[in-house]
Amino acid sequence: MDRAIRVVEEALRRYGAPVYVRHEIVHNRTVVEGLEAKGAIFVEELDEVPEDGHVVFSAHGVPKAVPAEAQRRNLLYLDATCPLVSKVHREAERHFAGGGPDQRHILMIGHAGHPEVVGTMGQLPPGAVTLINDAEEARTIQPEDPTKLAFITQTTLSVDDTAEIVDILRSRFPLIEGPKREDICYATTNRQEAVKAIAPESDLVIVIGSPNSSNSQRLREVAERSGARRALLVPKLENLDWSVLEGVETLGISAGASAPESLVQEMVTALAEKYTLKIEERIVKEENINFRLPGPLAGEDD
Repeated sequence: MDRAIRVVEEALRRYGAPVYVRHEIVHNRTVVEGLEAKGAIFVEELDEVPEDGHVVFSAHGVPKAVPAEAQRRNLLYLDATCPLVSKVHREAERHFAGGGPDQRHILMIGHAGHPEVVGTMGQLPPGAVTLINDAEEARTIQPEDPTKLAFITQTTLSVDDTAEIVDILRSRFPLIEGPKREDICYATTNRQEAVKAIAPESDLVIVIGSPNSSNSQRLREVAERSGARRALLVPKLENLDWSVLEGVETLGISAGASAPESLVQEMVTALAEKYTLKIEERIVKEENINFRLPGPLAGEDD
């Protein structure tokens, strides 16, 4: 997520405003509004981008038709797709095998309509991928050839839910191929593990994140399932209903992968002004992975 934001910021620095961004660069309104203030213009489709415009594709990835259209119109485009999403795209292409004798029908575990799902399914011809939204669909799908299947996953899902679906698919279709481990984003996985650690001790868990952020919604669900008495998704401090804190002695706070650290610090500061806090930070795993910026922006990122 940080890499995608840096792509937009560097494009603005290098090319000047405006820089167009197809869809929200990440699912967080604070981030989007901050970039708009710097000169980014967010659009839904490329036909909103003028000739000779500079356009950035969001971290969620796009169907192949989108860069093809950008090339046709001679737009200068920068692909900010998360490298972990790009890895899933490559897996899908490998399983499809160009339509050759090794071709497998692909089952994608994900949520219908999510930009990442749309982008991933759009890497292959129509009909090459079937979406599996939940365990029930995994139990009932009837593929044409059960011996020629592969699965891939959206990167922002619940780790536990995904594992359940994978287990069902492997049980029903023993010859199905998939990644050695499910392709859940490391940032999503780490946050879910941290929430699992604090939820059983928490009267309330607040997850800072936008309602349209899949990984933030999954964090709230994980907190509830892991023993928190209550879990709420709060976009930012101004959206917090302070009455929910009545009677709360132990409060857990986490944030979606697309929520900036500043939103967490803002909430902690406000809590400290109203209450006497004893803060205990739980670190499940350190994150020190950095990805290079794409194409023409990479040179100055070293």
